[in-house]
Amino acid sequence: MVAVASAVNLSAQINCIPMLNGTNFKAWKEAIEIILGCMDLDLAFRAEKPTPNPENPDEDKGSISESHNAKGFLDAIEQYFTSNEKVDASSLLAKLISMRYKGKGNIREYIMEMSNLAAKLKALELELSDDLLVHLVLISLPTHFGQFNVSYNTLKDKWTLNELISHCVQEKERQQREKTESAHLTSNSQNMKRSNE
Repeated sequence: MVAVASAVNLSAQINCIPMLNGTNFKAWKEAIEIILGCMDLDLAFRAEKPTPNPENPDEDKGSISESHNAKGFLDAIEQYFTSNEKVDASSLLAKLISMRYKGKGNIREYIMEMSNLAAKLKALELELSDDLLVHLVLISLPTHFGQFNVSYNTLKDKWTLNELISHCVQEKERQQREKTESAHLTSNSQNMKRSNE
């Protein structure tokens, strides 16, 4: 009965290990190490292969060959994903810096997408400050947000990302109202001109 419960527990623990992909190596490695540590099987990941004792050659029986040991395997995986993390970080940073809001679509979603990229960079140990992210968002806005940018730069206080989102949404709504009112005035002006003719 104990063996069955242990097998079920082991199966549950193994199911909790995330699938290894290009972005989650650290979480995957941590889960592996915790589970193997709880099972008291983690020595192979922490220690180099023991060197044989010439006085007692039987002591080394059953050890893993040097080219196929668990620690070496895990180290190789770590090197692979570490180099991939650098490539991923460069790619994410390039995407974040090159993002531009075209004036169409939901500005809140656009800023949240930039925030999501910054969160992915943080997970790769490349953290951007909130102030820098706010400035990146501001410089990515189109020219008709120019006065909005000037207003921010003249303020003493700095905005958080949530405050920036709120102000950007208000600014976009204000610009849309002005555009609608201008179109309405132009239409009324043309109608009045036609009726006077």
